[in-house]
Parts: sequence; structure tokens; C-alpha cells
Amino acid sequence: MSDPNVNAIKSAARPRSNVKTMTSLAMLSAIAYVVMLLSKALPQVMGFLQLDLKDTIICIGGFVFGPLSAAIISIVVATVEMFTASDTGIIGWIMNMLATCAFCCTAAFVYKKLHTKKGAVIGLVLGTVCLTAVMLLWNYLITPLYMPGYTRDMIAAMLPTVFLPFNVVKGGLNMAVVLLLYKPVVTALRRARLVPESQSLIEGKGKVNAGFLLFSLALLATFVAIALVLMGIL
Repeated sequence: MSDPNVNAIKSAARPRSNVKTMTSLAMLSAIAYVVMLLSKALPQVMGFLQLDLKDTIICIGGFVFGPLSAAIISIVVATVEMFTASDTGIIGWIMNMLATCAFCCTAAFVYKKLHTKKGAVIGLVLGTVCLTAVMLLWNYLITPLYMPGYTRDMIAAMLPTVFLPFNVVKGGLNMAVVLLLYKPVVTALRRARLVPESQSLIEGKGKVNAGFLLFSLALLATFVAIALVLMGIL
């Protein structure tokens, strides 16, 4: 028979754990929203495509709490954005949700199965591939609905030359920033006692991996350069 005192302790700990998780998700949602607002200051690509780095924060949340949590944060942030900072209404909300979930939930799912640095990189690469594939389809189907003057044939012609490189760069930028920011963000959450010690395998137990850091920085520099080209700055 189980000890009643042990069961009582477990029952009391479970609500506290749930409150901590909800607090963390709310905080990450707020940070993601702020990052989205700051991203709007970046130059657009082709006058209507906006590079958005909020997926970085949402993906970190997915890495820590799982793909379902990434989906929840995505819904919350996209909904608040629709009512406060977007002029594309429900169509923009749908596109926003599809893009963010394709990238973040895919990466978080793979990382959950392979909880290592290698798993994080593989998950983020697959997230970028999934983001690109999903958005090529939905840009073709939905973009003509909210862009007057653009026919579906015109959008189809833009898929390989505009939408493909844009989504690859968007995913690559978020991938590089996730690899750079995961450790400090999770360390801050742990110090606030919002993240258990066990959810930090990507950090290498507190040690700085110079090779991994250089890889992340090189990845970031590469995609920043490509993004500047797409924006017409370089």
C-alpha cells in the first residue's frame, strides 16, 4: 500500500508545478509579443513580407515545456497580435499560426524525442524545412485573398524567387537565435524556480561549448547577410 503522506505531498506539488508552468508560458508569451513588435521595425521584403523573430521565444518555450506549449503560446500571441498590431485580420492570424506552429512545434517535437544538442539542431532544421514547405502551399492559396492586384498566377511565379528564400531565411534566423539564447533564457527561468534542473540538456551542464557557440554565430551571420540581401540593404 502507498503511504498516504507521500500521496498528499505529490498531490500538493502537482498544482504548484502547474502554476509555475502557466506562469512561464504567460511570461514567454509576453516576451514573444514584445519581440514581434520590435521585429516590425525591420525592413520588409518585397514590401509585404515581415521577418519575425518571435518564433525564437516560442520555440524556446517548446523546447522547455513541449510542442503543445509551443502551440498554446503561438495561439495566444497570434490572437493578441491580430487585435492590436495587425491589419490582415483573420487571414493574417491563420498565416501567422501556420508559420509559427510549423517551425516551433516541429522543432520542439524532435527535441523532445532527442533531448541533446544534436536533437536541437536536427529539430530546428526540420522546423525550417516544415515552415518553408507549409508556407509555400499556404502563400499560394491564401496570399491572393488579402493582396489586391496579385493573381494566383503571379503568386505562383513568386514562390521560388520570393517566398522560398524568405521562409528559409526566416527559419534560419530563428534557428540561430534559439541556439544562442536557449541557455541564458532557461538559466534565468531556473533561477526563478520556473524550470526544473532536468530540462537543460542542451546547455551542456553549464559549460560553454566553443564549437557550438561558433557554429551558432556563423549560422546567425550567414542568415543575417542573406536577410539583408532580401531586404535590399546589401
